[in-house]
Amino acid sequence: MSMSDVDHEKRKQISVRGIVDVENVSNFKKTFNRHLHYTLVKDRNVATTRDYYFALAHSVKDNLVSRWIRTQQHYYEKDPKRIYYLSLEYYMGRSLQNTMINLGIQGACDEAMYQMGLNIEELEELEDDAGLGNGGLGRLAACFLDSMATIGLAAYGYGIRYDYGIFAQKIKNGEQVEEPDDWLRYGNPWEKARPEFMLPVNFYGHVIDTPEGKKWVNTQVVFAMPYDNPIPGYNNNIVNTLRLWSAKSPIEFNLKIFNDGDYIQAVIDRTLAENISRVLYPNDNFFEGKELRLKQEYFMVAATLQDIIRRYKSSKFGSRDHHRTDFDSFPDKVAIQLNDTHPSLAIPELMRIFLDVEGLPWEKAWDITTRTCAYTNHTVLPEALERWPTSMLESILPRHLQIIYHINFLHLQEVSAKYPGDLDRLRRMSLVEEDGEKRINMAHLSIVGSHAINGVAWIHSEILKKSVFRDFYEMTPDKFQNKTNGITPRRWLLLCNPNLSDIIEEKIGSDWTVHLEQLQQLKQWAKDPSFQRDIIKVKQENKLRLAQLLQKDYGIKINSASIFDIQVKRIHEYKRQLLNCLHIITLYNRIKRDPSAPFVPRTIMIGGKAAPGYHLAKKIIKLICSVGNVVNNDPIVGDKLKVIFLENYRVTLAEKIIPAADLSEQISTAGTEASGTGNMKFMLNGALTIGTLDGANVEMAEEMGRENIFIFGMTEEDVQALQKKGYNAYDYYNKLPEAKQCIDQIQGGFFSPSNPDEFKDIADVLLKWDRFYLLADYESYIKTQDEVSKVYQDETKWVEMAIHNIASSGKFSSDRTIADYARDIWGVEPTWQRLPAPHEPRDI
Repeated sequence: MSMSDVDHEKRKQISVRGIVDVENVSNFKKTFNRHLHYTLVKDRNVATTRDYYFALAHSVKDNLVSRWIRTQQHYYEKDPKRIYYLSLEYYMGRSLQNTMINLGIQGACDEAMYQMGLNIEELEELEDDAGLGNGGLGRLAACFLDSMATIGLAAYGYGIRYDYGIFAQKIKNGEQVEEPDDWLRYGNPWEKARPEFMLPVNFYGHVIDTPEGKKWVNTQVVFAMPYDNPIPGYNNNIVNTLRLWSAKSPIEFNLKIFNDGDYIQAVIDRTLAENISRVLYPNDNFFEGKELRLKQEYFMVAATLQDIIRRYKSSKFGSRDHHRTDFDSFPDKVAIQLNDTHPSLAIPELMRIFLDVEGLPWEKAWDITTRTCAYTNHTVLPEALERWPTSMLESILPRHLQIIYHINFLHLQEVSAKYPGDLDRLRRMSLVEEDGEKRINMAHLSIVGSHAINGVAWIHSEILKKSVFRDFYEMTPDKFQNKTNGITPRRWLLLCNPNLSDIIEEKIGSDWTVHLEQLQQLKQWAKDPSFQRDIIKVKQENKLRLAQLLQKDYGIKINSASIFDIQVKRIHEYKRQLLNCLHIITLYNRIKRDPSAPFVPRTIMIGGKAAPGYHLAKKIIKLICSVGNVVNNDPIVGDKLKVIFLENYRVTLAEKIIPAADLSEQISTAGTEASGTGNMKFMLNGALTIGTLDGANVEMAEEMGRENIFIFGMTEEDVQALQKKGYNAYDYYNKLPEAKQCIDQIQGGFFSPSNPDEFKDIADVLLKWDRFYLLADYESYIKTQDEVSKVYQDETKWVEMAIHNIASSGKFSSDRTIADYARDIWGVEPTWQRLPAPHEPRDI
């Protein structure tokens, strides 16, 4: 049996993916051939592998369409409260395999391709990732959409259909080089353009007073063209919609230029408007106050709110007579969730529609707006908080600035009434910041204009209440909530780790895919030698598969018995890839000092993208590559230690790496990571975590017990105490010889002999300007890493800890997170409903 035959058999065996029915296979082959001929206009003589991928994708989509239409019909007839999730980022990854799994047709698809002599895994590899997000924020949005469909919410995602997603990262001479991610170059088989729902979005112009009220006139119009993407729930025949907007120029030309005979210029000018949806801003946790970014934010919000109101008006609640819409029921039928402050212009835009278009009085418009909107905060980093200059708003969105000023006026009246004479509090709580350039604080706008504000892990929500938004919490404590993030178990276990899914199913059945808390049952087998052997075998197979891939891609031979020690996430100072790098150098120095000493082999993998303008983050990548170059080519080190920088880390690569991980690095400075979701994916796949008590690590430790996680370093309180006292990195540099040696090597050019000053700026940051206190945590980190090596040698203890990690993952399902949002913020109960399949009679 060849390797592909073995993979085929394994994938067929997974019962949760649907029993292989001969008739289904036969029908699927017919559908596949029909698409190859009639959609792609090819036959088997001239078709390429990519043609086969598209024929497969279209065939799978055919299984979605009737479910998709039926779901929307069901919502129209039942008219439930609709949830609108507004996000500027959706990091969807690939859709093909996820769709097959959620529809329960993977077995039939596998068998059909096999019978036709095609390798389905090879076809799956041809799908471009939909990388319309930077990292955690966008991937969370993708997991949430999956969960909303799975638990039966009438939910819609709204965002932007960027022509270019997050850049493709190439590593050339150890440095990051960005290449455009032209993910649409071959077309997207999953989307459906909806030109009939194209909507106008206005910019610039000015505001005039009329007898009917304010009017925004002389604007420039851009059209928003919707593209709908299906979001299938798991095994319930529900298919929700992600609607992404693409910017289109207005139809009419500039008549003056046109009539002057410059037809070419008239056509060229039209395309400028379309730049709005051209490219995703590649910044994670950093605010860039560019005009194009502001236009993107408003473009998405303005088109989305028109769509929401159109849908509301077409419902039985919307229209009372021919002349006026009754908006009294709007908050009972509509929930708008703002994913961070990027869509916060929804608040003044909704007010503008209610006031200027629908003619509602201010008090009523404001009541409806605040009861409809809710805001999720994703960061405490000051550089990430959006603050738009009033001069830019005045030029691009003059009416919205007026509305924000009036919101602020009324808000400060309330603050003043509650805290009379407290001018400093008024200044701190104002939406308008006047120190330096006058700016609007979008987080303050989001808080004032929403009925619920939530952080994304317990510790993060507490920090929001205690420090970042303390004044607002003191004034309106009932608004603040916590909603700890989650991940979808379908993609992050069922899809990416089928062999582990198999052995879990053998023990506890398949309900865990939608009730992840059932994994707790696995604890009873944590010490069972047979179950332990099964878990070890699966992990070893995943490690071997990854080792083969890395040898193919990087030419580095990896010891698959070594600890696979992995840190994959955006490259940022607060995530402390540099601390990991110091550990690598420390291990290298120890081996060199005494090559014959016992050493537990490690393969350390670091992956992630740096924002193109973030000099230090890019320099950190270069340092990791340079250290890896020295370590990997030192014959004394051999296979005891290997370092790989994983190029172009993305969702698809994560699906291969995470199942193979032994150790997950979650080492941010306590109090800086809002939650993290990568940490949850590793935990679910049986990796152990080394981490600080930051973000969701705190709750992970609670769920699994401190004995099953490697916690090190300062707590958030320790960090605050150190800040108060004053941090002097030289204190640690002088008292920790191993740390000193590492920094001296970085500073002295040991890893960059051709340019000794290459990494001097990194050493300067560590010793002089480090906001994230690496050296204060270095000693504890190294000691804990030594403990990791010690435990890894005891295979029985390690696998027992791994089983406790898997079994304690239930809380971190995005199904649980979304059910909490539904009940506590949106005021709806999850239905866990299953609609009839297309061949079943409709039950209305």
